[in-house]
Amino acid sequence: MRIAEICSQDPRQPNLDSPTPTPPPPSPAPDHKHELLLSHIESLIKRTETISTSTANSLPEGLSADLRQALAHFPQLLPLPNSVKLQIWKLSHRLWNACVDISNSLTIRSSSSASVTEHHAKLRHAAADMLCLAKEVDGVPSPEIKCASFYQKTGVIWHDLGKFDLASACLETATEIVAKIDLSRVSDSGERKLFLEINLARSRTAWQVSDRNLAVMLLNRAKSLLFGAPDHYKSLANQYLSFGKSALSANDGNAFSEALKLMNEALDLCEKGSGVARTREQVSQLRELKVKALRFISAVHLQKGEFESVIKCVKVLREGGGERGDHHASLPVLAMKAWLGLRRYEEAEKELRGMVTNKGVPESVWVSAIEAYFEAAGTAGAETAKAVFLGLLGRCHVSANAAVRLAHRVIGDGAGGEGSKVRAQVVLELVSDERVVALFSGQTAAKEIGTMHAILWNCASEYFRSKDYKMAAEMFEKSLLYVPHEIDRRILRAKGFRVLCLCYLGVSELDRAHEYITEAEKLDPNIACAFLKFKVLLLMNDQTGAINQILTMRSCLDFTPEFLCLASHEAIASRALQVAASSLSNLLDCYTSGNPMPATEVVVLRSLVTILSQEPGNEQEVLKYMKWGHSRASKLGNECFYGKDEVGKREQNWFAVTCWNLGTRCGKAKEYQPCAEFLRLVSQFCENTSGDQAIMVCKSLILTVSAMMGSEIQTQTPLSNSDIKQAAELLDRAGKMLATISVGTGFDADEIRDMESQVLFMYTFNAYQIHGRIMLDDQATHQQQQLDLVKAFAASKACNPRDLLQIGLTASEPPLLNREVAVFALNQSLSSLLSLPSPDYSEIAVVVRRLIGVVSFHKEDYDDDEAVQGMYKQAYRIMVGLKEGEYPTEEGRWLATTAWNRAVVPLKLGRVEVGKKWMGVGLEIAGKVAGMEEYRSYMEEFISGLVKKLHLRNAG
Repeated sequence: MRIAEICSQDPRQPNLDSPTPTPPPPSPAPDHKHELLLSHIESLIKRTETISTSTANSLPEGLSADLRQALAHFPQLLPLPNSVKLQIWKLSHRLWNACVDISNSLTIRSSSSASVTEHHAKLRHAAADMLCLAKEVDGVPSPEIKCASFYQKTGVIWHDLGKFDLASACLETATEIVAKIDLSRVSDSGERKLFLEINLARSRTAWQVSDRNLAVMLLNRAKSLLFGAPDHYKSLANQYLSFGKSALSANDGNAFSEALKLMNEALDLCEKGSGVARTREQVSQLRELKVKALRFISAVHLQKGEFESVIKCVKVLREGGGERGDHHASLPVLAMKAWLGLRRYEEAEKELRGMVTNKGVPESVWVSAIEAYFEAAGTAGAETAKAVFLGLLGRCHVSANAAVRLAHRVIGDGAGGEGSKVRAQVVLELVSDERVVALFSGQTAAKEIGTMHAILWNCASEYFRSKDYKMAAEMFEKSLLYVPHEIDRRILRAKGFRVLCLCYLGVSELDRAHEYITEAEKLDPNIACAFLKFKVLLLMNDQTGAINQILTMRSCLDFTPEFLCLASHEAIASRALQVAASSLSNLLDCYTSGNPMPATEVVVLRSLVTILSQEPGNEQEVLKYMKWGHSRASKLGNECFYGKDEVGKREQNWFAVTCWNLGTRCGKAKEYQPCAEFLRLVSQFCENTSGDQAIMVCKSLILTVSAMMGSEIQTQTPLSNSDIKQAAELLDRAGKMLATISVGTGFDADEIRDMESQVLFMYTFNAYQIHGRIMLDDQATHQQQQLDLVKAFAASKACNPRDLLQIGLTASEPPLLNREVAVFALNQSLSSLLSLPSPDYSEIAVVVRRLIGVVSFHKEDYDDDEAVQGMYKQAYRIMVGLKEGEYPTEEGRWLATTAWNRAVVPLKLGRVEVGKKWMGVGLEIAGKVAGMEEYRSYMEEFISGLVKKLHLRNAG
């Protein structure tokens, strides 16, 4: 309002935001200096008035400084004439009115900057200083009051701007001005209120600059400025209460005592003010302030741990006169916390449950109360906290945030603490309640539903890490209640299903684990789900399903070969070797893509062969991968496939030795076809044939041919010409290696001897058979090669009479018949057997019989007949000197009877002498055979009769 609008008001009543009345007419004109200063100041004020009506948001920064500079000249011109004072009085009020307009404009626009507001305060300060120069003006009532009012209002503005030094200066000046006024002469209520407001404002400023002693002293001084006015009591009580609340926020022991003292002062002022109140409104206002003070006093007692005092204060507030008793929402909280401090949990629980029926209790208050109760009562209060919360759901609107706060408070630090399972169980019951879940529906609770899910998830994770999988599973299941079913949340739900699968794997509930991972795979079919399902199938011993799941893993978009490595490890740990083999075989297929791999190809192949080799019946699979490995090595090069230097040599040697071991195992099991394949691979894996490796390769070549011929007999399928030719090439290579090993310097003599004793006979025997099957144009050459082989073997140190016997027996029968080889081998065998210290005459008898058979079958002239007789006579000489039965009886009888029977043909042909020789040989041999006495007597009688007949024929 402008000053003209309130001209009818009492000019002695100041108004903060209203212009002051126009001063009286001016006195006689001042001198020239005064006029110049006043003219300059008036021009500055006119500029201010122009701004106040146009652009209040852009006050010139130098305006207040110019005014203050002009005012600085007046102290030099003191004392001022009354006319100048009146002029200054008028200009001061004009400046103040302009500031009021500026303030109103800034308030309306609500867009003033801090600098503009500060310039406005400086202009007010300048107006107050101008009025102070002219405060003693004749004809103006109460000029000191007006000047003090300007300073008080300016000080409040500086206080609001946070310029406490300037505010203090203004208020102190106002205090000095009113201190000269006799209070007993002041009767106006407005002036009395000004005295009080100056003290209160100065006290507030002192409190802000932490000069609390001065602030409290000023409040105490203000007690003398109450003048029996209820409003004054209320204002001072309010200030005491405000300082008490401020002290209470410091949260330390000394501050609590100070706050309690200040609030008691406020309470005392309210009681005194009620005694002087005249209207119902005044009484009501003071009563409300008194109740408020009592509530804060209760809070101070609670902070200090004086719980009995809290209970007393609450009781006083509640019994404050029937229906007028205080039912503020904070009282149940104060009472509950006090009962908790006294460890009287039943009373605390009653207060807490009483909040359910008190609809005036805000949500933040009862949630805080529940938290406090649970914190004090611990695990035992978890059930009560849940019951109260659910009870509140039925009577008032409860936000999702409240449920989040309660769940977080009850869960606490998660797993591991005392009673953590009990608290977790309470939370599970709380969050699974349909009414609680309904709080989180809709977009408005999007943040809270995420927070609740995080709380439950983190708690479940703690139980999972502590290996309490059952509790973790329940927590994870309830967390899924707080995952929306929108499409963009399916990945989060799938994650929950995966972790539930892990939990049920931990408690060995494989069916439920399979159920959850299947659901996760439907929502988010990625490699993590596929691998976890593979693990579940593995534990369920569903090896077929696990193998099929490997193919599913490979079809995932985010598949990497590392998962096949993990799958193989899991399968090996579960002793599911077929699954492990399938994982590794699929991993081998990935090496042709050229992508980075988790392990070298040779390591994967070696692991696969090792796994397959552990179970019988996998020979063909092992053979397939061995051939595949050799093919890859040939394609990539040995260094790229096996590795470099010693590592590569060891890998290559491992495959060669493994082929050898598998070949010999198949040979012992009479599985000759895979045996031949494995042994053939030995020489292919070994390129550097030196040392022990050369001996192994030589053996493998010879045994390969043996296995080929064994397979021929086993399957009754003759070897093809290509197979025979291949066998001849293998033996030719082995023969060359044998020659090198025998004369080499890199081998130990014992190694050579052992090698020759093991393989030389096989080489000779196999070579004899293979050469016998090769159709050559020169048959004589072919037979000579066979004879040379046998002679070379007979000349070696590894020659054994039994080996020669086997060669002789083979050479004496079709289809590998060779008379020269048979005779040579059998003769050499007989000689060796006879040279033994303790000859085995059963073997000698076999050799003799076979020699007789070979020579007899192939005899062509008389010399051959003599040779046969010589063999019989040699047998006789062998038998001479032997004990009865030492030479096999049956063989002796065979010799005697066959020799006797050989005389039949010569006698019929008239070759009596030849016949007599054969009969004599038979008779001699029969004499050395036990049990042939009767036959011998018959033979002697027949010979005697034959001799008589021949004598009579010759005599006639």
